[in-house]
Amino acid sequence: MDPKLVKLARQPSLAPSEDDRQRTSRSPAAEPPGAPATPEPVAALLAALPDDRRPILQAVHDVIRTAAPTLHPAVWNTMIGYGSYHYRYASGREGDWFVVGLANQKRYVSLYLCATVDGGYLPEANAQRLGKVSVGKSCIRFRRLADLNLDVVAELVRKAADVGGAAEFAP
Repeated sequence: MDPKLVKLARQPSLAPSEDDRQRTSRSPAAEPPGAPATPEPVAALLAALPDDRRPILQAVHDVIRTAAPTLHPAVWNTMIGYGSYHYRYASGREGDWFVVGLANQKRYVSLYLCATVDGGYLPEANAQRLGKVSVGKSCIRFRRLADLNLDVVAELVRKAADVGGAAEFAP
């Protein structure tokens, strides 16, 4: 990834550990969770993608924006995050994370839906409907756009956005 894009990062890519918090100078007061991002960093990240991946991520980005226009996109390190929520574990660890995320990986594209409904993660509960993809609890991995059922993705993104204020998220 272009070093200039890393500087454009608006959020951490992973929920920070205690060591990470001590090493970073990011002030939550400077940028409240869920604050709309300016479109330039997201557009710059998409423009910097390899030619074979750019249309794939652009198409999924467009589906997410259409399905959940209230989830504002922002660059979270090398990923695009849409919306945000605050989480707190029983251990006391807490942080901010995106509701929906999109990332270009070395061998595939990852789509993260960080929401649960009825105690189950959205991607995991709908794995059979998503197409020829690999599904983890909250992650959908695919190599080609044709492998992913975009209608189901749009439905699940809408569900994730709808439960955004319901505190049903699983970090």
